[in-house]
Amino acid sequence: MIHYIKKRDGRVVPFNREKIKNAIMAAARAVGGDNEQLADRLSIEVVKYLESHPEGPEGTVSVEYVQDAVEKVLIENGHAQTAKAYILYRNKRTRIRESQSDLMDAVAEILVETSKENANVQNSPMAKMLQIASTGSKKYYLTRLMPEKHAQAHINGDIHIHDLDFFAKTLTCVQIPLGRLLLNGFNNGHGFIRSPKGIKSAANLTAVIIQSSQNDMHGGQSVAYFDYDLAPFIQRERERQRKIFAEVGVEISDEQLEKLVDKECYQAMEALIFNLNTMHSRAGAQVPFSSLNFGTDTSPEGRMVTKNLLLAYEAGLGRGENPIFPNLIFKLKKGVNMDPGDPNYDLFRLALRVTSRRMFPTYAFQDSSFNAPYSRRKEGEVAYMGCRTRVIGNVNGPEITEGRGNASFTTINLPRLALRAQGDIKKFFELLEEMMDLVKEQLLFRFDIQRRLKVKDMPFLMGQNLYLDSDKLGPNDEIYEAIKHATLSIGFIGLAETLVALLGKHHGESEEADALGVEIVKFMREKCDQYTREYKLNFSLLGTPAEGLAGRFTKLDQKEFGIIPGVTDRMYYTNSMHIPVWYNISMYDKARIEGKYHKYLNAGHILYLELPAAPQHNIDALEAIIKHMAACDVGYGAVNFPIDFCKVCGYLGIINHDKCPNCGSVNVMEEEIEYDLEWPATGTTN
Repeated sequence: MIHYIKKRDGRVVPFNREKIKNAIMAAARAVGGDNEQLADRLSIEVVKYLESHPEGPEGTVSVEYVQDAVEKVLIENGHAQTAKAYILYRNKRTRIRESQSDLMDAVAEILVETSKENANVQNSPMAKMLQIASTGSKKYYLTRLMPEKHAQAHINGDIHIHDLDFFAKTLTCVQIPLGRLLLNGFNNGHGFIRSPKGIKSAANLTAVIIQSSQNDMHGGQSVAYFDYDLAPFIQRERERQRKIFAEVGVEISDEQLEKLVDKECYQAMEALIFNLNTMHSRAGAQVPFSSLNFGTDTSPEGRMVTKNLLLAYEAGLGRGENPIFPNLIFKLKKGVNMDPGDPNYDLFRLALRVTSRRMFPTYAFQDSSFNAPYSRRKEGEVAYMGCRTRVIGNVNGPEITEGRGNASFTTINLPRLALRAQGDIKKFFELLEEMMDLVKEQLLFRFDIQRRLKVKDMPFLMGQNLYLDSDKLGPNDEIYEAIKHATLSIGFIGLAETLVALLGKHHGESEEADALGVEIVKFMREKCDQYTREYKLNFSLLGTPAEGLAGRFTKLDQKEFGIIPGVTDRMYYTNSMHIPVWYNISMYDKARIEGKYHKYLNAGHILYLELPAAPQHNIDALEAIIKHMAACDVGYGAVNFPIDFCKVCGYLGIINHDKCPNCGSVNVMEEEIEYDLEWPATGTTN
């Protein structure tokens, strides 16, 4: 007789045949069965088997042994479908148990030290709470919500579902219609905020708007037309100052007034930068991931905003530290600021000076072959985000940037497909097409959940009409009519390693490899365009910023394929279509090769060129580098260089021998600041 059953946690409890019967009945119902008497009879057969085949001490069996017996009895009695349903249920419960165990291990680790994958995550109690919730959410979505083939593809490392912890709760990012919010006022949940009367209030409310939107989203917050949006408040500042002087009976000349307004504008931009580096969102755990696009407003007011934003950023934080945020993105456009004689050329030169010291701003090229068709009109100027995201084409409405963003994106492990193809290029493309289709299905599954969210679920983002067409919706309406304008992006990493696996060389080493690289990326873009036509949604191709993902994929592939020179022999795969950072190549050739890929990556791209030191004393050379990017049809570009900082005197530059050359202090910080927060955590700038 069976008297006791041993649970997985070691507890021994009374044996109950009724539970076996109920489990068989549940499996039978899953395949359309409903014979309770049969389930009862089969449960008796299971007990007979257990008694005739004792597992251990007489009268006691383990849970696993009972489940094995149930499967055996079902199959031997001709109930294969019911057995299959039982096995699937058992596997699902096993996955849930394992995920719960993994979750507890992860929580224990977080409680010791907060993960610092992103520079805007603090090591604080709130950060720990956020990451514990994040870990739990990921486990839930993988084991309970999404189809198993999607979950397994992510777990195994075939794909990476980004921002998995927010899978069913919100969207990635948005280009905020800042000007409208500032001019009309807004409500972030604690009362209506009226339109500001001066530039300082406008700058402060800009930070509040960015922070409020960040609380509704998991990705970046960007402003597409920062100079245009703040310009009206320069005029309001003039009027405010005139009124103040008139009230006290003091005359002020136009020249004096302009100097005063200019000073107020600088202080406003300084406060904005300070706020965006200190104001926390997401339960107090992070500062917002913020980006500001500017540089093409030629009005006196817009120019004043641009000038003072650059000057305040150049000055840095309180001791001269490099600001982490906002990401400054200077929009370059022929006839506006690119060349001597253009109305904003002097601001381009100022931007170059700031870049030479701070690495920011980066540069968005409006005249590239794929941006120019949109940027001929102001509202079509193509804005980017510091993480390289680009949104412009739209199958469901106006092709604009403002009021739109990415709904979600998923990345393909490209080198793994090449390794599986074993040098067979035709086989590689077959595998790639299968993986593209899988990711497309996964993005559609996620989008179907996102579209059913209600306006009230994102009270600021949707409730204050930041998203295009959200003004047509009520609090209880689903958000589809707004997010049909969003993008669904398919990303990839490791093109260089993929080419080595297929041809023995990457695209920086071989014209043949470069041609194949273009063919691969073009193929992926054409598949995205096909999905856009088929589903009437904005599928797009992304050159993924890799973050820790590059290392995660590599570790998994090392286990499966071993150490393969040029492919899996490093700690991380190369970001998207970049030439490997360790490969010795001139800046000229790097831009020439990588630039040709940008036109296919309509969801986002960036070119990084590495300098050995800050080019503070050679702005002309920096201008030549930026213009070479433009000549190579680059859409978005940046330069990187090492920056060291003295914590005592604020000296910024290269510090040799760990000693400040200005004050002699050894209290220095060596930084190769990684503003693209999804670069590998290895120090690489590629």
